[in-house]
Amino acid sequence: MRFHDRADAGRQLARRLSHLHDEHPVVLALPRGGVPVAAEIATALGAPLDLLLVRKIGSPGQPELAAGAVVGGPQPEILRNEEIIRQLRIPDDHIEQEAARQLAEIERRRMVYGRGRPPVPIRGRTVILVDDGIATGATMRAALRALAAGGEARRVVLAIPVAPPELAGPLGTLCDEAVFLHTPADFMAVGRFYEDFRQTEDSEVIALLDGAALRGHGSGDRPANRPHPSGP
Repeated sequence: MRFHDRADAGRQLARRLSHLHDEHPVVLALPRGGVPVAAEIATALGAPLDLLLVRKIGSPGQPELAAGAVVGGPQPEILRNEEIIRQLRIPDDHIEQEAARQLAEIERRRMVYGRGRPPVPIRGRTVILVDDGIATGATMRAALRALAAGGEARRVVLAIPVAPPELAGPLGTLCDEAVFLHTPADFMAVGRFYEDFRQTEDSEVIALLDGAALRGHGSGDRPANRPHPSGP
């Protein structure tokens, strides 16, 4: 075991990210498992905590096979997996309909998790993108590409407790900096590297976001003496 639980992984990552403290970063978590990890980083860096909501666009008859992904926000990003779309001859109307359905789910989750708070502005900020681990990389690849396409963040830093070594390099090329605590050659599943890998419940996500907001590190937070940025 490398980590006791997700909070432990977050504390270990926070030590590796301490050099970012003076950049006044924003910490974005992929829910649900990434939130307890990200909350520890946000606390250590005195940074706002928010979510980056990504949903897979499944293939017809094979919902687990990603034909693309959609990332929520004021200007949602739809990313197509052209290789899968071409191989399976997936029609455009399927992608459009499924993207619309997933966007509706994203907005539902943002209302449930964020209690109606506005998203944290990221324009001109360093963004630290966090999950509890990476298995296939599909969701994280979509998230990184969406952040790049949005053009809001000044820098994007990927922070991950554990991932397969063959994914670390390719994902690192999609951001400005990548921190992986462990990239074991014998990787089989993220949960193998946690003593406690129980499912993160919605109630825990809500509590962690509420706690960050109460500490002044929630939605709408920004560094003092800076102009109010606009963005997702």
